[in-house]
Amino acid sequence: MNKTLLIISREYLTRIKKKSFIIMTILGPLLMAALIVVPLYIVHKSEKETHVLVVDDNDYFLNKFTDTKKVFFSYLSGDINDLKKKCISGEYDAVLHILGGIQSNRSNLYYHKEPSLSLRGTIEEQMNKIIFDKSLIDSFNIAPPLFATLKERSQTHIVALQIDEHGNEQKSFTEINRIIGIVAGFLIYFFIFMFASQVLRSVLEEKTNRIVEVLIASVRPIQLMLGKIIGVALVGLTQFALWIVLTIGILGAIQLSTPDFFQLEETTELVSNIDNQAQLTPADNSIALQKTNILNEINNFYSFSFSTFIIAFFFFFLMGYLLYSTLFAAVGSAVDNETDSQQFLMPVTIPLLLTIILIMPMAEDPNGALAWWFSMIPLTSPIAMLIRIPSGVPLWELLTSMGLLVLFFFFCAWIAAKIYRTGILMYGQKITYRDLFKWIKY
Repeated sequence: MNKTLLIISREYLTRIKKKSFIIMTILGPLLMAALIVVPLYIVHKSEKETHVLVVDDNDYFLNKFTDTKKVFFSYLSGDINDLKKKCISGEYDAVLHILGGIQSNRSNLYYHKEPSLSLRGTIEEQMNKIIFDKSLIDSFNIAPPLFATLKERSQTHIVALQIDEHGNEQKSFTEINRIIGIVAGFLIYFFIFMFASQVLRSVLEEKTNRIVEVLIASVRPIQLMLGKIIGVALVGLTQFALWIVLTIGILGAIQLSTPDFFQLEETTELVSNIDNQAQLTPADNSIALQKTNILNEINNFYSFSFSTFIIAFFFFFLMGYLLYSTLFAAVGSAVDNETDSQQFLMPVTIPLLLTIILIMPMAEDPNGALAWWFSMIPLTSPIAMLIRIPSGVPLWELLTSMGLLVLFFFFCAWIAAKIYRTGILMYGQKITYRDLFKWIKY
């Protein structure tokens, strides 16, 4: 046991002192923070006011457009060629020329500098809405005030409620569940491959340099293999913990220096309007209702059992790493270089690759047959089960998946130890699958 601890200590201390470990520990949080900060920065930079001049030949759309947080409409009449000059001079960002009034199916949007991509969509949406409302009012001879009241009352919101085995209701937030599951699945895939590959390279390095011959004289092969696997696992957990702490620290520093950075203007306006929806126009009320639903989805996130998910994430990361690192160590001991290892790594890595390929169908239907079976098979469960957990998994299924993964790990560790014991001292031979089966039987 003391010899195994010495190997673990050696593997751990050697790796955390490497420049690559230090560089990745620093770059990791910076990249993760950048993935959050850069999109928000782009959104903030794009949040500028756009002034649109509306020129309607028949004056039907006069004062019909609704200003948004970013887009403001003004109205003028006159020669379109003269009015276009106001766009060139910078007085307006764009000039909307409506041809033919209510019967028109074409309008021209003139601009000097390229506007935001959403501007044309915003204008088209409002124009289509105005034309549709006018058509309904004329077809059914409804007074405009009555139409506005009926439209306001017709707004509805569906609340998704998940019922557990005891009949208790809990709000569901499907989209967020899918995002969490997909992100967690990719993270597990990345970490398992990254750290299991380190075990493979470490075994190959010591075997190639004949260092292993000296080590085997002092420790048993199984102790050497377990020491490497556990040592690299501790390195991975250390780096992962540092990434989390440093990323939170970076984001916290940004939040302290720029308190409003993570608060988008549109969301701030929405929160202030939710309590005053009675004062909104029907159009505004519809928009506010849709966005309120989005906020409710976000707020429901806090009812998610985050602690359970974190515990499951670390369990499946650790057990998935241990499972694949034992297989990678066995492959490393059986070959003389990394190129020869590819023929043996392919069958080992196919289950993980297949899970990543099918990650979207499983996220779309986390309780379907595909996701269920993949979450029970030990070689795929580290990713598949994490996709399912945010959407709710019965406790017996979670425990069954964990139990099967642990049992399969011990089975693979037993096989890997037999291969490692023989293969680590084999040099210059072309190993085949038949040789591996002989070593396992030996």
